[in-house]
Amino acid sequence: MTSTTSRTVVVGGGMAGVRLVDRLAALGAADGVTVIGEEPHAPYNRLLLDGVLAGRYAPEVVELPRPDGPAYLSGVRAVRIDRDDAAVVCDNGDRVPYDTLVLATGSSAVLPPLRGLSGTAGTGSPRLPEGVRTFRTMDDCLALAPRARPGVRAVVVGGGLLGVCAARALASRGVRVVLAQRGGHLMDRHLDPRAAALLRAHLESLGVEVRTGCRVRGLLVRGSGEGRAVEGVETADGSRTEADLVVPACGVRPRTGLAAAAGLTVRRGIVVDDGLRTDDPRIHAIGDCAEHRGTVHGLAGPARDQADLLARRLAAPGGAGGTGRVPLYRGSRVLTRLTLTGPRTGTGPATSPSAAGDGTTTTAGEGTGDVFDLAAFGEVAAGPEDHELLLSDATRGAYRKVVLRDGRLVGGILLGDLAAVGTLARTWEGGEPLPGHPIHLLTTDGGHR
Repeated sequence: MTSTTSRTVVVGGGMAGVRLVDRLAALGAADGVTVIGEEPHAPYNRLLLDGVLAGRYAPEVVELPRPDGPAYLSGVRAVRIDRDDAAVVCDNGDRVPYDTLVLATGSSAVLPPLRGLSGTAGTGSPRLPEGVRTFRTMDDCLALAPRARPGVRAVVVGGGLLGVCAARALASRGVRVVLAQRGGHLMDRHLDPRAAALLRAHLESLGVEVRTGCRVRGLLVRGSGEGRAVEGVETADGSRTEADLVVPACGVRPRTGLAAAAGLTVRRGIVVDDGLRTDDPRIHAIGDCAEHRGTVHGLAGPARDQADLLARRLAAPGGAGGTGRVPLYRGSRVLTRLTLTGPRTGTGPATSPSAAGDGTTTTAGEGTGDVFDLAAFGEVAAGPEDHELLLSDATRGAYRKVVLRDGRLVGGILLGDLAAVGTLARTWEGGEPLPGHPIHLLTTDGGHR
């Protein structure tokens, strides 16, 4: 007797893939699901990796729960999609057949074009010098943590969200950190100069040396071949900074190779329609690897939105291609939230991390130490026709700013007190005209008492 259970294969055991499987299980549609995950670890919350690097959390604390039912192939890499035979070919020789295939392959760290960054090992494969490591995966954390000791010198290249988290985590271990940001201020995709100045002051209070307008152009390396090791960095002005560790934190790139080799349409990401389908109706893509209406979000919030919606589509009568009413994906509005903490007193890792409600990023500290809360959404830079309202209290490290256009809220930044973030986010997402004078948006609770 032939089984009527539909076979769904998910390539990618990260947050998007695991969220999809969790939602399918909640909808009673997890039978026949197989997850192929390249990393050997149990699925984990990538947003809390800086807490692992800082020693605040043990690796097992940030693991994601896996629902019963689906089959999990861990430490297995999908190397080819056989669309004619509807099967995924793996590096261990397995062929995993599918009726529906979901690509949740995520993204990989971008390596900047620095002189001396890559050499050639005896096998002809690229090799980074000893002491150079990206900050993207659990393996990165486990490799960096033993080296992150008091007195060690580190340079973090890149002052965006990832670089700020890496610098803070290393500094909390007593590492002497230089954070090199090519742009004029930190987190320039999310913050304006005033907010970035407060963030900079917080990092400097933790011992991080922040250098803005600083372009690293090369590594200083000793040795050759497999014995190459980093000694420092050289900047565009010719100055040199000694370093035992160099952490490139220059963004991420969607992992699209598997899809491109299978003949699927790939631009910056794997192109999907409003049903999150590729140009092969049996194959979907979600998360960091997916490009929808020209946008690759590369953030956890949209990945969660896409996983939730696709689960509903796959669980609907007839599946995503059925004739019943199934939801469509119209895009996500992203709120970036970050909590940075100072050095923690006491010993031992924390055991109860918390994640921001928006699912973008957070690090919740245990014990004592200064806490720096930040939230940013929408357009944070006012255009010539926009209006800008702000309240700032430098002594308390508090800053609030909203950007208004045609009587509507289009963006904002909150630092310090985030009591109003929920109300502001709902107002922004709703896109409705604001009644009366909008100064209430800057009050403690966003105008709701």
